[in-house]
Amino acid sequence: MDDGGDGRREHTAGRGDGGVGSATEDFLAHRNLLFTVAYEMLGSAADAEDVLQETWLRWSGVDLAEVRDRRAYLVRITTRQALTRLRTLGRRKESYVGSWLPEPLLTSPDVAEDVELADSVSMAMMLVMETLGPTERAVFVLREVFDVGYDEIARAVDKSPAAVRQIAHRARAHVAARRPRGDGSPDRSRDALDAFRRAVETGDLQGLLDVLAPDVVLLGDGGGIKQAVLRPVVGADKVARLLQGGLRKTPAAMTLRPAEINGRPGLVVHLDGELDTVVAVRVDDGLVTGLYAVRNPEKLSRMERETVLRR
Repeated sequence: MDDGGDGRREHTAGRGDGGVGSATEDFLAHRNLLFTVAYEMLGSAADAEDVLQETWLRWSGVDLAEVRDRRAYLVRITTRQALTRLRTLGRRKESYVGSWLPEPLLTSPDVAEDVELADSVSMAMMLVMETLGPTERAVFVLREVFDVGYDEIARAVDKSPAAVRQIAHRARAHVAARRPRGDGSPDRSRDALDAFRRAVETGDLQGLLDVLAPDVVLLGDGGGIKQAVLRPVVGADKVARLLQGGLRKTPAAMTLRPAEINGRPGLVVHLDGELDTVVAVRVDDGLVTGLYAVRNPEKLSRMERETVLRR
């Protein structure tokens, strides 16, 4: 069985330098990094965890004496496994009910402090990366987010270094044309989020109109399990009236709690004490330009504890 990397053969677990114990230490040392790579490629924490299990199974059988750079080798295996799963996910998304949004993560404050990492895992940016093909996405993530060398990326995606450079150039231009601008100021984003939260809690239509950008977009993901808008809702007036109308129809007691969602300020909504919706928020120039409301309960399991992401 090959390693999913550079053609080196795997051997019986326990052979080589350090055996299973050393393999376990290396895997655990890089686990958060590997999860982040897989999550950025897949947009699904559950699938990223499955990829990590597959990575471990392959890694535990590698002859470590033949591995020069264990971190790079682990990233290579993870990338290959994520690429395989990404193609399967693409077919699954074609039959998805309504808009498909990435699985939201409750992230630790240090993610927000790493500006490049926070930008790359933001809901808005991950939706941009969804418009890339599988190989393009892998190349973009490895090069732009994790600064992996072209030669190493080439081994991970089975392309020549020259081809990888061309793919990286195309992917970079594609993302740049669609990249969310972002506010750049966490304090300003939180101020806009606080104003939005107060307006929602009080049903203040004018307050909503004041904080929503004229071209604000609301996306909802109920996965066919929970009610959600099936198509994007565009425009401050439409979004504000939809939110106000939805609140009037909600008989349950609602609470909105600020939280770090995918490295950005967001809201966690509880109805009668039960987790109902996670709202990732995009803010530009002090106004809310994007609302990404995930209600699909199958995507909310990571909201019970912080997820550690690493580059």
